[in-house]
Amino acid sequence: MRFRCFATLAVALGAAFSLHAQTTPANPIHLTVDLTDAPRKMLHGEMTIPVTPGPLTLLYAKWIPGEHMPDGPIDNLAGLFITGNGQPIRWVRDDVNMYAIHLTVPSGVTTLDVKDDFLATAAATGFSSGASTSANLALLSWNELVLYPSGHQSIELYVKPSVILPDGWKFGTALKKTAQDGDRVAFSTVSLEQLIDSPLLTGRYFVEFPLAPEVSPRHYLDVAADGPEDLALTPETLAGYSNLVRETGALYKSHHYESYHFLVTASDQVAHFGLEHHQSSDDRVPEKTFVDPNLLLLSADLLPHEFTHSWNGKYRRPAGLATGNYEDPMIGNLLWVYEGLTDYLGNVLAARSHLETAADYRDYLADVAAQMDCRPGRTWRDLQDTATAAQLLYETSDEWDNWRRSTDYYSEGDLVWLDVDTTIRKLTDDKKSLNDFLAAFEGYGGNTPPKVVPYHFSDIVNGLNAVVPYDWAGFLKQRLTSLSPHAPLGGIENGGYKLVFTDQPNAIMQAAINAEGSMPEWWSIGINVSSDGHIEDVLVGSPADKAKLGPGMQIIAVNGRQFSGPLLSAAIQEAKGNELPIELIVVNTGTYRVVGIDYHGGLRFPHLQRVEGTPDLLDEILQPMTQAPKS
Repeated sequence: MRFRCFATLAVALGAAFSLHAQTTPANPIHLTVDLTDAPRKMLHGEMTIPVTPGPLTLLYAKWIPGEHMPDGPIDNLAGLFITGNGQPIRWVRDDVNMYAIHLTVPSGVTTLDVKDDFLATAAATGFSSGASTSANLALLSWNELVLYPSGHQSIELYVKPSVILPDGWKFGTALKKTAQDGDRVAFSTVSLEQLIDSPLLTGRYFVEFPLAPEVSPRHYLDVAADGPEDLALTPETLAGYSNLVRETGALYKSHHYESYHFLVTASDQVAHFGLEHHQSSDDRVPEKTFVDPNLLLLSADLLPHEFTHSWNGKYRRPAGLATGNYEDPMIGNLLWVYEGLTDYLGNVLAARSHLETAADYRDYLADVAAQMDCRPGRTWRDLQDTATAAQLLYETSDEWDNWRRSTDYYSEGDLVWLDVDTTIRKLTDDKKSLNDFLAAFEGYGGNTPPKVVPYHFSDIVNGLNAVVPYDWAGFLKQRLTSLSPHAPLGGIENGGYKLVFTDQPNAIMQAAINAEGSMPEWWSIGINVSSDGHIEDVLVGSPADKAKLGPGMQIIAVNGRQFSGPLLSAAIQEAKGNELPIELIVVNTGTYRVVGIDYHGGLRFPHLQRVEGTPDLLDEILQPMTQAPKS
């Protein structure tokens, strides 16, 4: 307790010291980021910070909105020099808060000149602090280089940003350009909140596609790639993204941005993820995504997911995540709404926009349902705890993930919110749906510029009750706190389908097999195996678990023959109906052994099967709201 109290006191004192440092739109922090060394993984920053003499604390952003954990990449901040009137000023790091530095501004100094570098050397994992550059592109997250006075909310501090690009590179960002002189670009003064919420994508091979030109405000798809051949988006793909703009407008009946930029990085040199912002999204996909149908299908929900966050997550935000600064810890107990509802809507919108077919969506949903239903960790860790403990779970490994559980509020959120959607439809004889809740809840206040409107659990319940009276609090709490070994599949059943298994992969799983070469033998012997035989995870309680297989082991041979994915599948199928075990030779950190797996059920892959004579609510949910369905 003393440690925690001391940390609070240190932050409070820093805040008090920094009240003398105030910025205004007319007297902002000036920040210039030089990206010319981005190809060799170093970014350079220069700042001029208005100050008054006396003690001052400068902060580096710790809790990055949308990442739900304290992962501000201060470990890669280097070369920090501070001067005033040309004279060096000594700084010292706080003993407790590693993201704070203290200094004393000398008499007569009204601005600090700050120089720093960011070492963009992280591996291609994680989120925005992961790899973000290559020889031909870079994604700039401004929080990597900016320092700011403590004692203020982020909306109270103002920054005048500019950037120096590598020769001939183009860029995309939600920031408004005010001037450009060659490769030096200046932008309008914005709040610190808006700056950190507005990343910049730049590249040698870069193209901007206007989307849905009849829609206001304007929307753009900005794509940077490592080669020009990877920018060959088909007319059908672009039409799907234009449809997405129209479908979201019809669904949310509002917008909370002045323009919107999808910033898409197609590269194998960067981390692959999506991160939401008010007026843009940072979407990073494998380099061949737009020219490989398998990869394109696997990423169909990415842009719809991050775009939905502009409404659900950025504008309407759980109160525990709406801290107003980057220092206070975030509380993630409503991430099953923030991320779970968004995951559901991202996939529904992908189907409505024809970025994927309705059949593709059902295959995706079958996979999610089977994964969540085959999750032994749900018997000890409820869904609510996966949200509450989110900051601990984002960076866990996939090994034994089914027993620990991870950020399951994404995938299980699909099931919960489908259940909500179909329940509303059943209670109202199909006269109302989740669409009505979304129009009122996410469209609250009508069209607005970017801002945050916080909510609590009670607001969700009240919003659902406004659509149709029901025990929504009990409905949601039961699904959040259940320790049932099975997933909530009521939405699928209400939608007119049931989960079944066959010996053939569905389309989504086949796309993953084609793209990645891995073999999902999860629902048969209980393992996922990479193309070279490495076991990625083992299902607790499965035949593979009982045979003492574990993650990280490598299968060398199957029934006496050198391992291959198809050979393993064939062995599983051939074992159906006989009593001979499947024989594997495995190596575990240099030790070899022969393993017999006593399984005879054949290959098993999840699918959704239509239940005749029941309402087809699931198909109805996937119907576009703005255009005639395609046959």
